[in-house]
Amino acid sequence: MAFRLAAFYFLFFAYAGAYVAYFPLYLASRNLSAVEIASVLALPALARIVAPTAWGALADRTGAHRAIVAVSCAVTAAGFALIPFTERIAWVSGLSSLLSAGALPLVEAITMGSLAGQPGRYGPIRLWGSIGFMGVVLGGGAWLDRQPISTLPWALVVFMLATLAAALALPPGRTQADTQPERVRLTPAIVALLGAGFCNAVAHGALYAFLSLHLERAGYSGTMIGALWTLGVAAEILVFFYLPQLFRRYALSTLLVASLGCGVLRFGAIGWAAGELWIVLMAQLLHAATFGAFHAAAVAAVHRVFPAHAQARGQTLFSSVCYGAGAAAGLLIAGWAWDLGGAPLAFSASAAAALAGAFIAHRLKRAGL
Repeated sequence: MAFRLAAFYFLFFAYAGAYVAYFPLYLASRNLSAVEIASVLALPALARIVAPTAWGALADRTGAHRAIVAVSCAVTAAGFALIPFTERIAWVSGLSSLLSAGALPLVEAITMGSLAGQPGRYGPIRLWGSIGFMGVVLGGGAWLDRQPISTLPWALVVFMLATLAAALALPPGRTQADTQPERVRLTPAIVALLGAGFCNAVAHGALYAFLSLHLERAGYSGTMIGALWTLGVAAEILVFFYLPQLFRRYALSTLLVASLGCGVLRFGAIGWAAGELWIVLMAQLLHAATFGAFHAAAVAAVHRVFPAHAQARGQTLFSSVCYGAGAAAGLLIAGWAWDLGGAPLAFSASAAAALAGAFIAHRLKRAGL
């Protein structure tokens, strides 16, 4: 079972690596402005505000987790196959996102439900996603030094079709017997967790929209940009590898607060000192905290604060609020800030969002998380 889950994470995040690191460059090659690029990138996040929760409710009721994930992968592949042939990139991206936004949170629910109450085992499985992301980002930079950026959509299609094959081998989800699933009460702990996750997603907006462009304009080659993305993911892998020890030693709330604090340092450094390679290197190492430790602790926290009958809804609600609304807000804020003040203002806004998230996450200590 662990192998099947790891295979899905590996392939899904191989696709995600190519998308996150290089799709902004593809959009720039299609002559989109900074605001237009941010808007296109925000559309999948906007879809994740509503769509994952709907998919999660359907999965909790029917147990069709695997089928929903497979359909999501197929729709994503079809969307990227259309993009080279249309000027309506935003329309294609938005529609395919609505139909595919449930995939990853449902796999998170499948994974956490398969770990027999041992959330520390999540890290060694999830790290394969980071390995896939790292390999594609590193290889993609070298590839794009030699090949035109116009080849990118076809690479994304290939990666997503491979992910579809892995989705068909996933373990089945659990079916809830009730035709009307019990309503989930939003406790103070759930609200604080969602608030911290929202802020962390906002904080990463400038990174995911403009890091590659920012580094390119600072004089870095495609190979170096890929290497810097890879460094961050390598640090993330290290965190996932040692996750069982971290979870035994530190409270989830402590990991969340510390991760957001690292985000303040990371985004400020990238925005104001990208010309100094050693500073960018240090900032990218902090990806271990700002994404790796935060994401793992948040997934475990969702599993703890939501009842057993609503695990899929819990993961998809977290995805909707954080990777949906938070990511969309972060990308749009980054686009506007970039137009107004360039990289320093965009990444300063990210640092401010991380600081706000740290204050919210601190409230989770009162809930004993």
